[in-house]
Amino acid sequence: MTEEAAGQRLDKLLRKALKDVPLSHVFKMLRTRKVRVNGARGRPEQLLAAGDKVSIRGDEEQLRAPGEKRPPRPAEVKVTFGVLFEDEHLLAVDKPSGLAAHPGTGITGATLVEQARAYLEVPAEPPAGAFVPSPAHRLDRETSGIVVVAKTRKAMVGLTHIFTSGEGVKKTYLALAKGKLTRPEGTIDLPLSEHEQTGKSKAMRGVNMQEAVTHWRVVSSMKEATLLAVRIETGRTHQIRRHLESVGHPVAGDRRYGDFPFNRIAKQRWGLDRMFLHAWKLELPHPVTGGRVRLEAPLPGELAEVLSRMNLAAPPPGGSRAKAPPAAPGR
Repeated sequence: MTEEAAGQRLDKLLRKALKDVPLSHVFKMLRTRKVRVNGARGRPEQLLAAGDKVSIRGDEEQLRAPGEKRPPRPAEVKVTFGVLFEDEHLLAVDKPSGLAAHPGTGITGATLVEQARAYLEVPAEPPAGAFVPSPAHRLDRETSGIVVVAKTRKAMVGLTHIFTSGEGVKKTYLALAKGKLTRPEGTIDLPLSEHEQTGKSKAMRGVNMQEAVTHWRVVSSMKEATLLAVRIETGRTHQIRRHLESVGHPVAGDRRYGDFPFNRIAKQRWGLDRMFLHAWKLELPHPVTGGRVRLEAPLPGELAEVLSRMNLAAPPPGGSRAKAPPAAPGR
């Protein structure tokens, strides 16, 4: 370990050294003890010192998923997202359904990470230690809508704190739910099991339940389905999908938590061939200036057509152009 690399976390070093290996595989190597530091098992959070010897069992090609290809170079990447807002520190995009946020097992083609870096013209091999733009939060592959990309290290630090704490964040989604909800609005306050809890942790501590709160409001409805504006206070994995399924009104087109006979009907009758969940609006403080950022991603055309066939009204746009925050005092 060189003096320049000293002080880095082990997982950060591995991600740089094995940039063509999916992130999920990097952490799998750590879990399965394929990474050693001075002969001992390496820990993701371990800080490295000058002179430390890091060894990895297996070469880069062996670590790839079967049949997985190297990530495409920026010049080869086609950008499929729309740009909602951009400044020196942030890039807010409208992600289409089907576009994965990050590389991983079973993911083929360019991901949102790679598209964003291609759009920002990030070099294929950035200088060592340079910050590389990355999404600051996740959106399910099947879900369309707003994703915020940090362009600078300072922005990423701020966004990580903002999304982790939830301070000043307001997320609103549009979801088509099975059946007709009888009340105009409501709240689902139901703890959800930790999605990524390990088997060992479950055996030792039991299932870890996490607080989860979802507010919903009816936009339009019919006998078979209801269009909802959904606001979440917490950001648990698949929260909206799991919460709506728990009250008997799963998201239309959801292949994991949905009602499969209803999904078939929705496809045959109304032409819905994707999950009807869209990250519609996002409000948050700017991580650098502190000003308020308000974003809105219009409903995708394929979902608007489904609503038209169902004779359901879509919500009126609330100003789809993002509002830029004012500069911080003294800037």
